[in-house]
Amino acid sequence: MINCMIKEIELRKNYLKSNTLDSIYFGGGTPSILDNTDFTKILQTINSQFKLSKDCEITVECNPDDLSIKKLIFLKRIGVNRLSIGIQSFKEQDLLFMNRSHNRKQAIDCIHQAQKIGFTNISIDLIYSLPQQSLKDWKQNLDIAFSLDIQHISSYSLTIEEKTKLAHLIKNNEIKELEDLESVKHFDLLNKECIKNNFIGYEISNYGKKSYFSKHNSNYWLTKNYLGIGPSAHSYNGETRSWNVSNNTKYIKSLEENTLPSEIEILSKNQQYNDYIMTSLRTIWGVDLKFIKVNFEKSTYNYFLKKIEKWTRSEDIYQEENKVFLSTKGKYISDSICSDLFIVE
Repeated sequence: MINCMIKEIELRKNYLKSNTLDSIYFGGGTPSILDNTDFTKILQTINSQFKLSKDCEITVECNPDDLSIKKLIFLKRIGVNRLSIGIQSFKEQDLLFMNRSHNRKQAIDCIHQAQKIGFTNISIDLIYSLPQQSLKDWKQNLDIAFSLDIQHISSYSLTIEEKTKLAHLIKNNEIKELEDLESVKHFDLLNKECIKNNFIGYEISNYGKKSYFSKHNSNYWLTKNYLGIGPSAHSYNGETRSWNVSNNTKYIKSLEENTLPSEIEILSKNQQYNDYIMTSLRTIWGVDLKFIKVNFEKSTYNYFLKKIEKWTRSEDIYQEENKVFLSTKGKYISDSICSDLFIVE
């Protein structure tokens, strides 16, 4: 698999318009379990095919129980300068409920160990709106997070996927889903505590201290180009969107035959507009009216102005000069607002 990923990097080196990378992200699973040799091979290949900016952000997604001291030392040595740790919760009952393999102590210890080794850019994931999770429980989680001197938090409301054990338990009334009103209170508390601790909500689910916004995340929200490598990976270069097959066997077979295991979609102007709205509206940078005016047809610009009228009246969005933003109230229904602003072909 690793050899095939290396071959894909070599075959797709010209996909991006620029040969200089400002972000490398090992994620989409648990890459921290990779053998050290595999990490080294991948980074060496990237370095041979691309230029890295002086302040290139190199992130590895990891779980607390994967971060031994030896692994942390190795990651630091090969140039990894940012960790994204899947903590999810600092409460034992939550971790058991989510079937996580680490415990509260491991979650806290791995952050302390990473800091001792020299990592100064650490992000953690936290989940809220769990069934039976009180506002007090959530506040305690946040208190612990902020006490650890981390730089970034990605926090998401629990999503109940169809055909999962959790969905089955809720359907059979064995577990009660948290009510929407309580979930809103959790989100409000998250924002309040982040502000109090000097974390800036630069996107609905992402909060960072000044100068610690994730470059990887920001590239998505600012519709910058990115290249994804490996099964199921997605790529975007402004004009096309591509995605690799999810089947490992098909992925390997394709690359062994020197064929890219991906499908490519050429984006229409309407699709490019929809992508821009979906990503930009969720951020502190907002939707730039000048950008729409310059990059799309006049009819698209007028369409956007017309569609936002009702959301402005309802105070779910607001405008400052040439930028349009979600209000705090609008963030609760961001998906609905975005879909209403889309152009359906």
